[in-house]
Amino acid sequence: MDPFEQAWSHLSVSLEGAVATVRLNRPEARNALNTALMEELTAFARAIRRRGDITAVILTGSERFFSAGADLGAQGERRRPTLLETRQAVMAGPDMCEAWEEIEAVTLAALEGYCIGGGCALAVACDFRIMGQGATMRLPEVPLGINMSWRSLPRITALVGPARAKRFVMFGEAASAATCLDWGFCDEVVADGEALGAAQAWAAKLAALPPLPVRMTKEAIDAVTKGGHHAATFMDRDQFLLTSRSSDFREGVAAFFEKRPPRFTGD
Repeated sequence: MDPFEQAWSHLSVSLEGAVATVRLNRPEARNALNTALMEELTAFARAIRRRGDITAVILTGSERFFSAGADLGAQGERRRPTLLETRQAVMAGPDMCEAWEEIEAVTLAALEGYCIGGGCALAVACDFRIMGQGATMRLPEVPLGINMSWRSLPRITALVGPARAKRFVMFGEAASAATCLDWGFCDEVVADGEALGAAQAWAAKLAALPPLPVRMTKEAIDAVTKGGHHAATFMDRDQFLLTSRSSDFREGVAAFFEKRPPRFTGD
């Protein structure tokens, strides 16, 4: 089935000329990435991966937020899954980011409001990011007691360099749009509410270019910058399985919901 004619539960998609637009559409959860939303994003990306009639794909959220990140409130199955089943399940996020990274057309993330955790990992899997001036990007994972996974650390480091990557990931502090532009996290900052329009302007410029050398350029640059990414991150899901079972993670999540400082012990 054509992905633009398919009924998606958590996505709103459109195709105008050679430009596809995908909007996260789970507003009741601030576009938090639950399994269903991640599976739809993955399926859509895989469906259009090699389509020659698409030159650019814009990914956006609402005017108030892009995504609140992984859905901490999502309920798992009642039966306790085996470790093997859990290990397979936690690939939903990495698979989603990889699927978006592998789209042959140029991808642009148009960000308004906050972009947190897994939402940030998804945005940095795109080729370009355009932010409203009030938008922020933040990774809360390490302060919560878990590692930053989804194979995103090499992507972040490639954009901002090792010292800024460590600062951004370790401290979990929000980076403003101005900081993101200065660091290289984003490629343009516009007035609030205009990120999508700016991304559409970029997409129009891309649509006017010869598509074959554009795709060749993207593939070649990705090969240069991402050749060692898998070797650096193949184990990050196992690191997640370890840290997510720690006392520190339980304390970090409890402190987050109780709005108090956490008390970590290294256990």
